[in-house]
Amino acid sequence: MTPELVTQLARRSFEVALMLAAPLLIFSLAIGLVISIFQAVTSINEATLAFVPKIVAVMVAMIIFFPWMMSYMSDFTREIFALIPNLR
Repeated sequence: MTPELVTQLARRSFEVALMLAAPLLIFSLAIGLVISIFQAVTSINEATLAFVPKIVAVMVAMIIFFPWMMSYMSDFTREIFALIPNLR
């Protein structure tokens, strides 16, 4: 295993992790922003108000993006398995 291969695998692993987490984080961020604006407009200073909508948003994002996420993870897994013979 060359240092270049290790670096490439690490970079690709971080890329995959970021791509898989991005839709969920973006949905959560958007809902959090909407709730924060709502709280600022109505002067409701309840810290726990944003948790339930964020959880629901993440669950909806999981339902929407799960097929794509599984396909992306499967492709990455196939790439890793294809590299096994070259690891000597």
